[in-house]
Parts: sequence; C-alpha cells; structure tokens
Amino acid sequence: MMDLHMHSRYSDDGQFTPSELVGKCAEKGIRMMSVTDHNCAKANEEAMKAAKEKGITYIPGIEIDCTYKDTNFHVLGYGIDFWSSDFEKIEKNIDSQSFEASLVRLAKTQALGFEQITEEDMWVLSKNNYWQRSWSGEMFAEVLLAMPEYAAHPILKPYRPGGERSDNPYVNFYWDYYSQGKPCYAKIDYPAMEEIIDMLHHNHGVAVIAHPGVNLKGKEFLLDDILNLGIDGIEAYSSYHSPAQAGYYDQVAQEKKIFVTCGSDYHGKTKPSIGIGQHGKPEKEEDK
Repeated sequence: MMDLHMHSRYSDDGQFTPSELVGKCAEKGIRMMSVTDHNCAKANEEAMKAAKEKGITYIPGIEIDCTYKDTNFHVLGYGIDFWSSDFEKIEKNIDSQSFEASLVRLAKTQALGFEQITEEDMWVLSKNNYWQRSWSGEMFAEVLLAMPEYAAHPILKPYRPGGERSDNPYVNFYWDYYSQGKPCYAKIDYPAMEEIIDMLHHNHGVAVIAHPGVNLKGKEFLLDDILNLGIDGIEAYSSYHSPAQAGYYDQVAQEKKIFVTCGSDYHGKTKPSIGIGQHGKPEKEEDK
C-alpha cells in the first residue's frame, strides 16, 4: 500500500508530528509514503529518518498553493530537494500574508453572526502551532463549535453530530465559508501555477495536480490547459474522488502519458472521516 498525500503539524491544519505519521503508516501497512505539508518542506527530514527506521520507502514532498486563471489550486511536488532555499521562500511568502488574512477572516466571521469570537480565542488555539499567525477556516470551526453561546446557532447545525456536514465538520465549514468565493474568504497572493511547476522541476521534483475533482469543480474545462503547463502527474486516487472520478482522471493521465498518484490527504482531527491509506477506488475491479 502507498499513501503519498498527508499533512503534519508543519501544515496550518495538520495534527501530528512527521514521526507520528510514519508510525501510523507502519500500523496501516503502508510501504511507501510522503508527507506533503502546505507550503512547507520542513517535515521531510524527520519523516525520512523515521520512515527508514520502519522500513518504509519515503518520497520527499510538499503541497503548494498556486493560481491559474484566477482560480486557486494545489500542486503536489515529489522527489524534491527539500533543503533548497526555494521552499523557504514559498513558506515566507505565505507566512508574511497570514496574519492580515487571519484578521480578515475574523472580521468576516464576526459579521456572519458570531460577534463574540475574539482574537484571543484564536491565539489560544494557535499558540502551539507551527503557523501561529495563520487562523484557518477549520480553526474557526473548531472554536465556534465549542462555544456554548452558539450551541443552537442555525449556521452551525449542519456541522454538529448528525448534521449533513458532520462527517468532516471542520474542513466542511472551511469549504462552505472560507474557501475561494465564500463569505469569509481572505485573499492571499499565491504564485502562478506555471512558476511552481518550473520551480519544482528546477529542484529535481515532479509536479502533480492535487485532488482535481475538488479544485476543478465547475471549472473542468481548465484541465487540458493545466496539463499543457508541464504537469507530470494527476492525483487520480483521492479520498475526495468517487470511483467514477478516479477512473476518469486515470484515463486522462493515460491519454496524456503522465503518471497517476494515490493519496488520502490525511490531516487528523481536521478531517476525521479520512484515514491514512484511504483513497478513491477504481470503478472496475479489474483495474484495481
């Protein structure tokens, strides 16, 4: 088994250390893995050492936010020279914008009807995080769902146990209110996808479009153009893809003569219904 997409505490929404992720992979029988933190390559050294001790093949990785035609995407980089200063520049660019974006999210959250949430609430939650100044939509969900004064708030009802969005309440709240085009979205200037693909290639890596069924939703027409930018692979097998979607992206990859990858996008508490090693299964048993 393999899982080439998971997040450690070096992501703003990850729960576990790189070594803890390796341990979880070993328990699940994963034989090949990659830690792909958001805009940060720092997990790789620790994860690589821990994986070697467990007899797991480790591929250095990262997941970078970028844009193409005014749409935000995630590009996975594999086999990278993670010591390169290029990855430090990516991290610093995002970090330099994080606090201002966090304050925008806070103000928009308050305007949504949650006036009692404060900066102090967010600092308390983020104090032990690597990205202390980055307050994600998932973090706002965690705070709001724990506040007794909002126990009966109608906006939060779908995310509470038994609600239609309760399978992954924190990240579902992010997608519904903080993602691009939603009421609490805070713009960050991400690098262009073309720039990121070139940078990954320059650092001996390959570029893979992450969970396209999520980021291309409603904009499927962009796929051909994206694949012509120099993308090396597609994450066809993802926790977010139905068997039909996985089969479709696998077929696209075969036609374009690029490779496919398989990843759970495991985060821990942020996405409790997603486990390590989980992914979209092939539509046909003979394709497994």
